[in-house]
Amino acid sequence: MPQELRGCDFCKFVNYEDSDDFYLYELGTNKCEPLYSYEHLVRNRIIIHFVISGKGIIRLNGKQYDVGPHQIFLIPQDTRTFYQADKDDPWEYIWFHIGGPKIPLILKEAGLTPSNPVYTPLACADKIEDLARDILENYTRQYYCVGSLYKICDYMIENSRSKQEESFDNSLTYVKNVISYIQLKYSEHIKIEDIAFSFGLNRSYLTRLFKEATGYSLQEYLLTYRMKMAIKLLSENILNVADVAAAVGYTDTFTFSKAFKRYFGKAPSEYKGIDYSMATGMVGKSNR
Repeated sequence: MPQELRGCDFCKFVNYEDSDDFYLYELGTNKCEPLYSYEHLVRNRIIIHFVISGKGIIRLNGKQYDVGPHQIFLIPQDTRTFYQADKDDPWEYIWFHIGGPKIPLILKEAGLTPSNPVYTPLACADKIEDLARDILENYTRQYYCVGSLYKICDYMIENSRSKQEESFDNSLTYVKNVISYIQLKYSEHIKIEDIAFSFGLNRSYLTRLFKEATGYSLQEYLLTYRMKMAIKLLSENILNVADVAAAVGYTDTFTFSKAFKRYFGKAPSEYKGIDYSMATGMVGKSNR
């Protein structure tokens, strides 16, 4: 690895413009400090960032986007764009200043545009990141770098096409699998991060996917299912409140009782021994 790559920051100006349609002007990497921010207004070129780890936000055209590990975000040309690293988990990314007459069309085909500036690789994140790192290590080799950038775009386009063709089916499959996972694991102390990790997906992407398909956030659905199972157990009048709390994934009775009352408007003890159908009827009249 070149000496320069051993530090936190690396930047090289290369100005590779011999290709007919794909130019590389500048490249680098940055391991950001907490809340590190920058505002760009670039002319005649585009900047793409490959997030290796950490998270942050990007703002452009009046909208804000969350960006996390293994995602790619775009700084479009002639568009004022602000981005900022997270306070607690600041990102590390690789970036390229690129240009050329076909670049906007290539990125658009891949699904990366000013109106959709964040790209989430589902099947090729490792390959894309390996290529990005490889470009950094071989930055003196003009045609090698440009060829590797073409490969990255090819992976993005291929992934984008598969998403366009199968996005509906894939979305439903992910959502169904997540629902099955929650119904199987609700009694354990699981978190949203655990669910996303189990499916190999970025948390923000999975959360958005689930919300669009069900109308619930992942947290809301997990809570709703736990409360549904809690009221069923309470109606059976076999377990005490503490045991019911443990059975639906709570580590202490107080937290469970507080969540239960916030959800139903009544304490858990008020549902003990009540017929389940009657109990669910009472839920409809609760203060949720």
